[in-house]
Amino acid sequence: AGSTALADLAPEASGSSEGARRRGLGSLLFKLRRRKFESAGLFLAAFAIVTALVGPLLVRGNPYTVHFADRLLPPSSQHLFGTDTVGRDVLTRVVYGARLTLSAVALVVLAAVLIGVVIGTTAALSNWLVDEVLMRIADIGLSLPAMVLALGLAAALGAGLRSAIIALAIAWWPGYARLVRTLVMQTRDREFVEAARSLGASRSRLIFLHILPNSLDTLFVQTTLDVANVTVILAGLSFIGVGALPPDAEWGSMIADGRSYMITAWWVVVFPGLAVALTALGFFLTGDLLRSELDPRLRTKAAG
Repeated sequence: AGSTALADLAPEASGSSEGARRRGLGSLLFKLRRRKFESAGLFLAAFAIVTALVGPLLVRGNPYTVHFADRLLPPSSQHLFGTDTVGRDVLTRVVYGARLTLSAVALVVLAAVLIGVVIGTTAALSNWLVDEVLMRIADIGLSLPAMVLALGLAAALGAGLRSAIIALAIAWWPGYARLVRTLVMQTRDREFVEAARSLGASRSRLIFLHILPNSLDTLFVQTTLDVANVTVILAGLSFIGVGALPPDAEWGSMIADGRSYMITAWWVVVFPGLAVALTALGFFLTGDLLRSELDPRLRTKAAG
């Protein structure tokens, strides 16, 4: 009889779960319609990611093949974004540049997050001496603007995209270490963590199953915002010659390559510049949207 009752209830529970999912999706779509500006940012970020993933399969030609006979051709039906100083198709290079640029940005942010999480968690859960030493090191990094610190490190390591990635990761982790330390210190004394500790949960179990998972909302929002910042700074490093170097199809390097032709061949600079600006704007607005949805105070204010 018990199994029969469970069988009878299963469809109802399934329907209830399906209804909850539909209501959740409808609520999300309603919020996106109300916040059209942030929704446009979400679309831009998604478009940049999709372009990086599948764009090179959709464009024709090689982004590095030189055609001197076609140099500096204006936008046309054959070359939608025109050609650059050595006859390469600008659209093809912008699309390939999405993969190269966003891959580099992802490596920077991922490395900075991993280092910051390890150091911030260690500082929050260790004695005061370890905490002081680690946070003073982080404060030294935070005392310098990220652009200035990354520029100095990249110049010391030698020009190139790999050097720029390493330099930016080193410049970016202190902010994550500070953020994670604060989040972990706020979470470590909460009731559910104390309950797990009283039940005999190990230190590693407390960290990875209770403390860190309940600190990820803020970290995820900050990561999304930092994708925008790193995209701009990485392009800036390439533009001044310490990041990606020609002939790399990287947006900042492409802008630098065409800066001498801004008046006579504006398309060489404008289209990769728009790619940087729109991608950064998309991730910034997406981060702002996530923050408003994940922060109860902002959500209440928006509802009011």
